Amino acid sequence: MAEERVQSSPQPAPRRPTVGIVGSAGAYGRWLRRFFQTRMGLDTLGHDPCDPASDPPERLLAEADVLVFSVPIGATAAVIDDWRVRSAGREAGRLWLDVTSIKQAPVAAMLRSTAEVAGLHPMTAPPAAPSLKGRVVAVCEARLDAWRPWFEALLAALQAECVRIEPEAHDRAMALVQAMVHAGHLAQAGTLAACAGASGGLDALLAVRTASFELDHAIAARILSLNPRIYEDIQFENPHVPEVLDTLSAELAALRALVARGDASAREEFRARFLARNREAFGAPSLAAGNATFERVGHLLADLLDRPTLSVHLPEDRAGSLRALLAVFERHGISLASLHSLRTPAGEVHFRFGFDPAQDRQALAAAAAEIDVTGIGRVLVDASTV
Repeated sequence: MAEERVQSSPQPAPRRPTVGIVGSAGAYGRWLRRFFQTRMGLDTLGHDPCDPASDPPERLLAEADVLVFSVPIGATAAVIDDWRVRSAGREAGRLWLDVTSIKQAPVAAMLRSTAEVAGLHPMTAPPAAPSLKGRVVAVCEARLDAWRPWFEALLAALQAECVRIEPEAHDRAMALVQAMVHAGHLAQAGTLAACAGASGGLDALLAVRTASFELDHAIAARILSLNPRIYEDIQFENPHVPEVLDTLSAELAALRALVARGDASAREEFRARFLARNREAFGAPSLAAGNATFERVGHLLADLLDRPTLSVHLPEDRAGSLRALLAVFERHGISLASLHSLRTPAGEVHFRFGFDPAQDRQALAAAAAEIDVTGIGRVLVDASTV
């Protein structure tokens, strides 16, 4: 989005700015505050009407060099407008950012200020990790000048795959990437709620699951478990969603009509419209990449079913930690079937080891005891009892 510079000779941005977070009590507000403090070493302020102990708006407007809006999607533009009026021009020479799931309205609202402006959309819920490594962040650069070097440093610190995109293109994409996917899984959830009872209930269906069903169930469960306001706003606040839902409904209606006909010509039309045409639309590279991803996820699901298992907590991620753990298993003659790791927000590492069901349980118990006694790590799940 092309914009004239606010100042003809902008002052350089401070090297260590104070960051103010509007919506600091929300999930992303809390994550951002930890990120700016621990990963970038910056002083932060936070205001949230749900937190009486948070900083007053006037303090953020007076002291924050960078203002980040992390509020519900449907309220973002109005909140930004309110803060712009309160700021009364003091935002000139500062940087305003937002982290919501739509971009046109929030970016336009920030551009009505005199601040430098960029919109961010992390394509994930707030992670347990201290950065967004391995995740995607959509970046809408709207008006950047003196703050550009610091903004680029922020993106580097996030460690995400940053994709530059215009606000309108972002919202059109999110109508497909988010709204369509959520709508499809919410429709599946409603169908399961209505029909699963005839098959013995959801647990009975999961007992005869395919990998696809397990993944779809997991996504639906994720949607139903997180903040409902987010999913509501993704459907209702993006102006491009109605067109996508109309197309999705039309595709399902066409499929239903072919199944109702049920004759040979309907089957031929199904193959042509829903299989051949869509294969061509996806293209060979996309099909190959999607199949490879599905295979990797399938292997992961299989690994997570390994029994017995042993989970080990490492208070610090020190060089050689994993080597020391593997050496313990080697000394006890234990072979691994799988290995997965995760990192907590505090930087702690958890390793999950899977073993062949025929593995000697006494050897596993001895290895677990050695890990605890030697202080290499702390065993969270005792393999002898799994």
